[in-house]
Amino acid sequence: MTDAPTTTTTDVLAGVDLTGRQVLITGATTGIGKETARALLAAGASVTITARSDDKGAAAVDDLQAQVPEADVGFSVLELDSLASVRDFTDRFSASHDKLDLLIANAGVMAMPYELTEDGFESHLGTNHLGHFVLIGRLLPLLVASAPSRVVILSSGGHAASDVHWDDPNFERREFSKMDAYGQSKTANILHAVELEHRYGPLGVHAYAVHPGMVRTDLGRHFTKEDVEDLMARAKAASESGEGSGLPPMVEVEVGAATSVWAAVAAADTDGGSYCADCAVAEAKPYATDPAAATRLWTLSEQLVAEPFPAPT
Repeated sequence: MTDAPTTTTTDVLAGVDLTGRQVLITGATTGIGKETARALLAAGASVTITARSDDKGAAAVDDLQAQVPEADVGFSVLELDSLASVRDFTDRFSASHDKLDLLIANAGVMAMPYELTEDGFESHLGTNHLGHFVLIGRLLPLLVASAPSRVVILSSGGHAASDVHWDDPNFERREFSKMDAYGQSKTANILHAVELEHRYGPLGVHAYAVHPGMVRTDLGRHFTKEDVEDLMARAKAASESGEGSGLPPMVEVEVGAATSVWAAVAAADTDGGSYCADCAVAEAKPYATDPAAATRLWTLSEQLVAEPFPAPT
């Protein structure tokens, strides 16, 4: 086990003025997303958060305004496991905003039992990747118009659990595993950032994938005893094989959100398409950063969601 990171969002944003910056953060009613919103608001940014219900969104906005009295913050309802909801949200957001400087794809699910989204996708892949794939794709015109702009996609060290299963991404033929499903979706998040950078980096839209660490949030609320045992066994096996160092230390949200904020505003000399952890560029599994796989995933994702997002000409 390595020493726990200590850099906080406040450390990253010391002396940073984000006045005039328009930010969108998905899933920011709790945990890392909410702390990311708080930190960016405190630095002067205007922030829209997404919530799964009006009640949750209103409560989060009230809390954020209590913490940052001058905050320019609002919310909008978004269900990432519904492409109809994603498309409705992007239509509303594009109609009401003339710029978007920063999009943080923070929302996600973990250790869900086998379920399908309303569009028929395995829930981890459908929520963590495909929902954000459509969201980001439909907001790219705003991001391009606002360039230089950034996209930060929350991934995880859990991507080491699985590459993308190209021939069976929805577990239609293979045995379902929560950690494999989560790992596949987190690998997809990294590949998404790689391909976004390839396609839109030349236009000033730079993308980053982020591993926040093992953070004390409710993300693991679906974990069972068997899931914990599986996770520990995988970490032990990786450590013994030299491919890992065991489970990382647990950190609080102020530290867990620091890398999201760093990638969003402070990584000035960091190449777009990078995988980041502990406020620095980190090393992901080779399959998660392979340019050919990134292009392949973009094509597969377009086919699955039945919506093209062609490379700019």
